[in-house]
Amino acid sequence: MDLRKLMLPFTALNLKEKRRNNLKDFLNVAGPMGVTHFLILSKTETAPYLRVARTPQGPTLTFKIHEYSLAADIAQSQLRPRCPKDLFNNPPLIVLSGFGTGEQHLKLTTIMFQNIFPAIDINTVKLSSCQRIVLLNYNKDTKLIDFRHYSIRLQPVGVSRRIRKFVQNHQVPDLRNLQDVSDFVTKAGYGSESEVDDEAATVSLPMDLGRVNRTSNKSAVKLQEVGPRMTLQLIKVEEGLCSGGVIFSEFGNVSSGNKKTNEEEQQKDEEEDEQEDNEDD
Repeated sequence: MDLRKLMLPFTALNLKEKRRNNLKDFLNVAGPMGVTHFLILSKTETAPYLRVARTPQGPTLTFKIHEYSLAADIAQSQLRPRCPKDLFNNPPLIVLSGFGTGEQHLKLTTIMFQNIFPAIDINTVKLSSCQRIVLLNYNKDTKLIDFRHYSIRLQPVGVSRRIRKFVQNHQVPDLRNLQDVSDFVTKAGYGSESEVDDEAATVSLPMDLGRVNRTSNKSAVKLQEVGPRMTLQLIKVEEGLCSGGVIFSEFGNVSSGNKKTNEEEQQKDEEEDEQEDNEDD
């Protein structure tokens, strides 16, 4: 469910699958529903796996999930979890780091994830629609991919947290214990709440965004993790949709004999599925 929510708004969030459903069932409805990719989770006795497949003819990337944390786990670990109502109204941005090694399987991984999310035009995109980011970082030494999902927020530089909340919410602050309204800004414990601004993380906006982020002032870009979080390892790339020739294997090339055996096993599984469907009918 976390992965479905991450892909919002272009995902089947309320899809209900049954145990008797097979890959053919989902592939038959993928075209009419405009589904371009499948994200398939599975689990064995050794580890969970994630398959990312392009419909209708592949390719398919198979990842071993070494570690993962659910969105609920991420939220529980944070002092102030952030999840506005409109956070999932627009698709996330995608950023890939460390994939430019020139290896074919990494190029396929880059293309696959870039095509999962809609492309953006930097000349026409609205800043208000850029609220989430998916980051994939490849470590060439460990061959692991860090998968992270963040929310994006902007804060005006040099403005305390209390002032920002006052401007955004239009709530009258409690001034009963203050001698003057200026104490609300200058008194220790109020004005000092402004976060330290990193010059590298500040930007000048091309347009006003909200009530506090203006083009005349610099704004700081803040990322807060939303989840889910995964550590992945690419172990196999197949030409087709969960089938076909193996383009890449972390454990060595697959011989033609093994390919033939895999195809025979797949055909046998399909015949068994058809037989079960006939029995159900």
